[in-house]
Amino acid sequence: MKNKWLDWIIQIQSVAQAGLNYAENQYDTDRYQKLRDLSVEIMHHYTEVSHEKIKDLFAGETGYQTPKVDVRASVIRDNRILLVREKIDGKWSLPGGWADVSSSVKESVERECLEEAGMSVVPERIIAVQLADRHNDHPYPYTIYKIFVECKMTGGSFRDNTETFAADFFSQDELPDLSTERTTVKQIAMCFEAHGETLWEPVFD
Repeated sequence: MKNKWLDWIIQIQSVAQAGLNYAENQYDTDRYQKLRDLSVEIMHHYTEVSHEKIKDLFAGETGYQTPKVDVRASVIRDNRILLVREKIDGKWSLPGGWADVSSSVKESVERECLEEAGMSVVPERIIAVQLADRHNDHPYPYTIYKIFVECKMTGGSFRDNTETFAADFFSQDELPDLSTERTTVKQIAMCFEAHGETLWEPVFD
């Protein structure tokens, strides 16, 4: 469970961003900008992440703040699930990442599988929509909706790319070291459970 201070910072940042969007005079704009700068300073103090990176990821957007969307593909073949080894930490996760602007969930999942695993897939159904900070082991500085999509593999093979070292299939009882910020054992178990059901009702928080 994430620290309470992070909840407070997220709320401060959200109020500041909305205020900057709707402020009607320079005095209010200045006040909301100071509030936003303060949220960045607190985040930097507790995480030691650079101001520039925090501003880019946490306080770089304009307009009313909304959740980010992360898509994850569940591709199961012969009772083994497709995972990719992340370059960022050397651990394994379901293929996926941020959904692109102007792309549907299906298009985003297809793109992520092709880019990270070299696999062509056909997205078939939604498994779940989860709030990341309730399920994944990471202090997210923003709200993330994680959408899990069951897919059927149609072909392909791994190829070098900028995000992953490798792609492979694993049985549920022989999983590698997982990148729990992105994928947990429980989330993989959920994917296997959905795969075993002809009629699956999507799970959502």
